[in-house]
Amino acid sequence: SVQLWSDYLNVHLHPKSVYVIRQYMHDGECGCLEAFGQGESLLQDPGCVEELEDRLHFYVEECDYLQGFQVLCDLHNGFAGVGAKVTELLCDEYSGKGILTWGLTPATSNLGILMVGFFFSSQDFLKNFYRLMNTALGIVRLSGHSSLFCPLSLSGSLGIK
Repeated sequence: SVQLWSDYLNVHLHPKSVYVIRQYMHDGECGCLEAFGQGESLLQDPGCVEELEDRLHFYVEECDYLQGFQVLCDLHNGFAGVGAKVTELLCDEYSGKGILTWGLTPATSNLGILMVGFFFSSQDFLKNFYRLMNTALGIVRLSGHSSLFCPLSLSGSLGIK
């Protein structure tokens, strides 16, 4: 039975490479992870940080010569906050290593984030406002802790008009 996105993969993932955030699963108690602060607060929990560090150290110890890290992170939702805290952790623990961060945003059509008009409901406006704030905070915080930050989108404007 299919329960997670990874159930659709044909490739077997190592159990240490996937960390499921239980409270934000489809049937979780918190709903969806839509704000930067929600993502950031996930890594305030010492148990979560310890689990993340254990998984990271597992892979780092396997490297003969660790040169750096690549981080792929959504910018438009709460995962921007998670990514910001992860890059901060990497920067603190592995200060001499490079961190290449890819900030990902989906290509969207007819999205007017800064446009207030009669065509958008208040819920659409709030959703677009969250998207704008997540993207702005994500770019600032991720680029601050990365050696190189590259925003990536199929849209020429990162989905922001």
